[in-house]
Amino acid sequence: MKKRFLACLLAIMMFIMVGCSSQKQRKIIDREGTEVSIPTKIEKIVSTAPSNTEVILDLGLGDKLVAIDKYSSDIEGLKGNLTKIDFSNPDAEAIIALEPDIIIASGHNKTGSAGDPFKAVSDAGIPVVYIPSSDSIDGIYKDIEFISNVLGQDKKGEELISNMKSEIDKIASIGKTIKDKKSVYFEIAPAPDMYSFGSDTFLNEMIEIVGAENIFKDEKSWISPSAESIIDKNPDVILTNVDYPKNSIEEIKTRDGFENIKAVKNNEVYKVDKNSSSRPSNKIILALDQMAKAIYPDKYEK
Repeated sequence: MKKRFLACLLAIMMFIMVGCSSQKQRKIIDREGTEVSIPTKIEKIVSTAPSNTEVILDLGLGDKLVAIDKYSSDIEGLKGNLTKIDFSNPDAEAIIALEPDIIIASGHNKTGSAGDPFKAVSDAGIPVVYIPSSDSIDGIYKDIEFISNVLGQDKKGEELISNMKSEIDKIASIGKTIKDKKSVYFEIAPAPDMYSFGSDTFLNEMIEIVGAENIFKDEKSWISPSAESIIDKNPDVILTNVDYPKNSIEEIKTRDGFENIKAVKNNEVYKVDKNSSSRPSNKIILALDQMAKAIYPDKYEK
């Protein structure tokens, strides 16, 4: 009871502080379509997802971060003393005590049946903007554009997007010339509960950009395929971003029945950087380059 009282008192205090602030506000529509009032000048930022943290850093605003989610901890360039918050069960009191100007949240934070995990924070007067996980490269462009606009870095955001488009265009120009397309299975979770993806994902789009074809392109979004379905599809190349078990390539090669798959027979099983292939940010360029060179080394290694 005492803890609840203190939390309510702190929330009321913060609400009064924010309400009395003379700082100018502006209204925006976040990536979920919700209208939010945010300060025109932002000095303290909380980022709740690695993809958002990566963009904030590349906008040159790492010094304004006061807290990040625990999955952002391995991102290079972060200050060493940042508060770490739980991805789906954040401590509202701890966040409010930091007095941030804004929370840049992710749709992935809304897990389970708890609803909005940052409701107590927004009720205390701290603006929370949400960015759902984008399922396309165009969506990633819009996410970057949104974050840069919110943080007053429109020009830098345009540069990030322009650089992405330039790199993607270089790879796509080669991919469009490839007629004999290789089939690809991309694994993002290992046996026994394998996980992959179909269409309506930025990873499927990346496979198509390099000039290849996802064996599960006729499926939708994120899927859990059976070993039999993978063997039956008989991919030319297998990609994985799994980092557990440690030697994920050997684990794939030694599965029952996989010795009959062309990719395994021809030793065409490759590792792709996990972070850049799983986080919808401008860093996907690294994964795209690795995928292109793994699938078509004769085309992209020049």
